Amino acid sequence: MFVQIQNTPNPNSLKFLPGKKVSNTGPFEIIDKNSTDNELVRNILSINGVEGIFLAEEFLSVNKEANIKWEDIKHIIISFINDYYSSGKEIVIDKNKKLNETKELLDIEKKIINLLETKIRPAVARDGGDIKFENYKDGVVQVKLQGSCSGCPSSKMTLKQGVQNLLCHYIPEIKEVVAN
Repeated sequence: MFVQIQNTPNPNSLKFLPGKKVSNTGPFEIIDKNSTDNELVRNILSINGVEGIFLAEEFLSVNKEANIKWEDIKHIIISFINDYYSSGKEIVIDKNKKLNETKELLDIEKKIINLLETKIRPAVARDGGDIKFENYKDGVVQVKLQGSCSGCPSSKMTLKQGVQNLLCHYIPEIKEVVAN
C-alpha cells in the first residue's frame, strides 16, 4: 500500500491519502485520544507532538505541535495507516459500526502503549523496524518486533537494555519485556 502525503497551507498539518476510504460518516475531528477506542486514531494521537486528526472521506490530516519536525513523525503515521489497512480493516470510521470497538485496556496497558508509541517506537522506526504491544500479564510485557528488528542480532540487547529498562523505569510493576 502506498500512502501519499500532501502539504497543506498550515505548515503544522499534513494530509495523508491512503488510497482507501477513511470515513463514510462525513468529516470527523478528534483531538483527545481518550475520546475514542479506534486503533488507528489512538495510535496516531499517541505520537509525541501530534495534536489532532481530521478524518474525511478519502483522507486524514494530522496536526502537530510547531516544535516537532515532520521528518520525525510522518513515517510513524504512515506506518500506522499501513498497519491498520493491512490488518484487513476497510475503513477508519464506519457509520455502520461504533468508533469504540476495541477491547477495554487496563490502565497499565495504556501506559505501556503510550511509552512504546512516544519513546520507543520512533527510535526503532529510525532503524527500519517496528515494535508493537501484544500483551501484559503478571509483570511481563509481550511485544512484537517487526521490520529490520525481526531477526536482528542486536534486537535482544535492544529489547533488554533499551525497551525493558525504559518501561521498568516508568512503570515499576513491569519485571520483564519479551518478544513474541
